[in-house]
Amino acid sequence: MNKIASKSCIEFINVLSSKESVPGGGGAAALVGATGTALCSMVDQLTRGKKKFIQYDEELRVILEKAEVLQNKFIEMIDADAENFIPLSEAYKLPSSTEEEKSYKDKVMEEALRQACTVPVNLVRLSYEAIKLHEQIVDKCSMVVISDVAVGVQCLRSALLSAKVCVTINTSSMKDREYVNRIDEEVENFVTVGVRICDEVYEKVVKALG
Repeated sequence: MNKIASKSCIEFINVLSSKESVPGGGGAAALVGATGTALCSMVDQLTRGKKKFIQYDEELRVILEKAEVLQNKFIEMIDADAENFIPLSEAYKLPSSTEEEKSYKDKVMEEALRQACTVPVNLVRLSYEAIKLHEQIVDKCSMVVISDVAVGVQCLRSALLSAKVCVTINTSSMKDREYVNRIDEEVENFVTVGVRICDEVYEKVVKALG
C-alpha cells in the first residue's frame, strides 16, 4: 500500500472523497489531530524567545518537544488505520451459509474488529494528550497567535470525538462485552474531560480577543 500520509493535501482530499475505502474517517481524524497539534507547535515557536514570555521558555520547550512527538504519531496513525481496516474488510466477505462457516466468520470478525479498534482508541488517547498541551500553552503564548490555539484545540476536539465514533462502530459489533465495556469506559473518560478542556481553552481565547 502506498503511504497515504505522503500524499499532498489535494491528493489526500481527492482519494478521501472517492469510492476508495481508505482513507476513511479514522485517517481523516488522524490528519485533523496532526493539524491541531502542529498549530500548538507553531504557537510555541512564535512565542519562545520573546522577552515578555522569557519566564516560560523552559515550559514552552517541553511543550514543543511533546507536540512534535504527538504530531508524528498522528501522522503514523493515518496509514496504520488504513492497514488495520484491510483484515476487517476481508472478514466481511467470508461466507456464512453453514454453521461452521458462521462460527469461523464470527471468530475472524472478532479479531478483525479488535485490530480495527486499536488505532481509533490510540487516537482518542493522543488527542487528549495534545489537548492538554493547548491547555498549558493558552496562558503562556503571544496574543498575536492566541487565535491559533483556539483553532488547534477545536481541531483536536473534532479528532477526539471522531475517534470515539470510530471506536464505537467497531465495539458495537463485538461479542466480548467485557472487553467492549473496558474500552468504551476508557474512551468516554478521555472524551468527557477532553471536550471540557477544549471548551474552556476556546472560551479563554474568545475572552482574550474580546
